Amino acid sequence: MNRLVLSVVALVALSACCQGHPDIDFPFGRIVNGEDAEIESFPYQVSIQTTKGSHFCGGSLIDSETILTAAHCMQSYAANELQVRLGSKSRSSGGEVVGVRAFKFHEGYNSKLMVNDVAIMKLSTPVRQTSKIRAIELESSQPVSGTPAVVTGWGTKCFLVCSSPDNLLQVTVDLLHYTDCASDTFSYGAESIRETMVCATGEKKDACQGDSGGPLVANGKQVGVVSWGQGCAWSNYPGVYADVPSLKQWIEDTSATL
Repeated sequence: MNRLVLSVVALVALSACCQGHPDIDFPFGRIVNGEDAEIESFPYQVSIQTTKGSHFCGGSLIDSETILTAAHCMQSYAANELQVRLGSKSRSSGGEVVGVRAFKFHEGYNSKLMVNDVAIMKLSTPVRQTSKIRAIELESSQPVSGTPAVVTGWGTKCFLVCSSPDNLLQVTVDLLHYTDCASDTFSYGAESIRETMVCATGEKKDACQGDSGGPLVANGKQVGVVSWGQGCAWSNYPGVYADVPSLKQWIEDTSATL
């Protein structure tokens, strides 16, 4: 299961069909033990919404008309059903709201294995970059394990049944190379953690419900996209992200042609 926000009723209905790995739960996505964030500090952060204004995923602005998010966020929608709010720490007001012209998720995305969990969205009109709306650069090489990173989003503050904050939250975590994340030090194992993933861990800190598709940033560059995990901030189960460096070529090629 991925990290989208669903109602408890929907979660129960889906529980029988969305167990992608044996004994691995894929919960939907939220910031755990985070702090309030100002949009000026994270001007690349966007809220992906239905046209009725319902936030369901995060994303990042990577140029004036392109949003990077998670593939699992986009599976149930058409482009004309979506909008993006940029330039506001509130997911419900302020900033700019722009429609979506088109989107595409990675052809190799697999909802059971959660590999290649990235998608590109094209805005209906380009945005003017300001102090509150600014594209982020994508990382080309994988940072070493232990590198501090920050993840942002509007997800709920606890696992499953919690209200979602209206204002943006941030949390600092430490990166884990996929080989370290797949090692015996943690509980996922090599069958679950693949080359197109990167992990991040912190003491009772994580991204979870509502943060799916949001950016993981280290040294001012985006290194990951919030994807999946076992619980949220659970001991020995780091958060798992789509690895931007290994997927960068696809992201750039798709952005240029979509």
